[in-house]
Amino acid sequence: MSSATTAPPANAPAPPPPRAVDYSHRQILVIVSGLLLGMLLAALDQTIVSTALTRISEDLHRTDLYSWVVTSYLLTSTASTPLYGKISDLFGRKRIFQFAIVLFLVGSTLAGVSQNMFQLIAFRAVQGLGAGGLMSLPLSIIGDVIPPRDRGRYQGYFAAMFGAASVVGPLIGGFLVDGPGWRWVFYVNLPVGAIALVVINRVLKLDHIRRKASIDWLGAILLVTGVSGILIGASEVGNVGHVTTSAAIFFVGGALLAAIFILWEAHAADPILPLRLFRNDVFRITTSLGLIMGAVMYGAVLFLPQYLQTVRGVSPTMSGLHLTPILGGMLVASITAGRFLSRGAGYKKFVVFGASMLLAGTYLLTLLRVDTSFWALSGFIVILGVGMGLSSQTTVVATQNSVDRSDMGVATSSITFCRTLGGAIGAAVLGAILIARSRATQAHEIAVATKNAVAAHGNNAASTALGQSDGIKHAFVNGMTDAYLWTIPLAAVGLLVALFLREVDLRTSNRVDNRETAATSAV
Repeated sequence: MSSATTAPPANAPAPPPPRAVDYSHRQILVIVSGLLLGMLLAALDQTIVSTALTRISEDLHRTDLYSWVVTSYLLTSTASTPLYGKISDLFGRKRIFQFAIVLFLVGSTLAGVSQNMFQLIAFRAVQGLGAGGLMSLPLSIIGDVIPPRDRGRYQGYFAAMFGAASVVGPLIGGFLVDGPGWRWVFYVNLPVGAIALVVINRVLKLDHIRRKASIDWLGAILLVTGVSGILIGASEVGNVGHVTTSAAIFFVGGALLAAIFILWEAHAADPILPLRLFRNDVFRITTSLGLIMGAVMYGAVLFLPQYLQTVRGVSPTMSGLHLTPILGGMLVASITAGRFLSRGAGYKKFVVFGASMLLAGTYLLTLLRVDTSFWALSGFIVILGVGMGLSSQTTVVATQNSVDRSDMGVATSSITFCRTLGGAIGAAVLGAILIARSRATQAHEIAVATKNAVAAHGNNAASTALGQSDGIKHAFVNGMTDAYLWTIPLAAVGLLVALFLREVDLRTSNRVDNRETAATSAV
């Protein structure tokens, strides 16, 4: 007798939406530790290489190409971030995150064995492709594992980790360059990445809704090339201090491709960045804030290590220690906000207060002078850290709470993408302002400082050298404070935008929000 499969009646109710796996608090902490290790790889590589650049360019005999070691990584990591969000929504975040880790480790290994500068630049680009996933997917995975109301307390750790990476990266880089050599700046990623892979593989189990969809390859190409053009133009402006013809060509070309990308996404069958998300007013506000606050935050932190080392004459190690108040402010603010959110507090007040603190912090940085005390600097940057801690992760919680789980990856990665893009452009533009202002005032500052040194110590070679050194320091501070002055209106716009953020009650359940009929599997 043959058996047949009985089809369900036509009027049978649809199956209930799949539930996310329920984790204990201990399991969540283990998962978070694995995600933090993965994100730490990408965050650390943004700063750890900076200390080694001079030694690397000298050993590989191409000092003219050293800036591309940073630029190639920045290009691929920024451009790939939104792609990871969409792909992880389609194929599951666990396997895509593991792929990103492996790709990053392959790039690290190849970068470590590079024999010339062109190889290193290419392999740094491979690293960046992996870093795009490491930067965005952990926050999406947290969105899968933890209900919105409880996410703040855990996502605060990621904000603190970014602050720690900005401080300890140069310290570790300097130690490795002076010790086993610059190649270990890349090899050090291997054991950390291996541990992250093991933790994620053994502990993380996610329910994934399978759905038939195709990847928007044309949209991906337009996005990557458009963003790359804009970033290359911004990088060149930041390096030379003014807009060159080639930089303008890259800017215009990148902007044109970005416009074509938007037009294409409006008609694509399954777009990389669904434009319907922008009908969500919370998403519009948080992505706008990401772009603005990224420029403010990256710009604010960018010049501080250089100020401490060039103007105040401290070592790279001590400059890192002097910046720890930023980390303290971020840690306290993000964890405190997270705990209040888990108790049912609304997120808008934290976003607005964070934007206010960023505005206050950027204003205080304009008060820095050659002889500003370290205690005053610490107070300035604590306020800055509080603003960064409140602004960064609270906007992620607000975004994730406002979208369907099927869009969690692309929505979260959009926030990360906007923040990174804003930071890259802001850092380049502010760097160009610093360079231009420093060059314009350097001759005058040297003349004044030399006159004062001669009056105090007599007309001799030592006085002239002292005057030249002091003049260069004052010129740098002139350029730095000019750059910070430009961040004030930008931060003010960010505060204004934050006031329009709509408050939505945080969900206490982590059920799948959409109602697609789909098979579910643990991946």
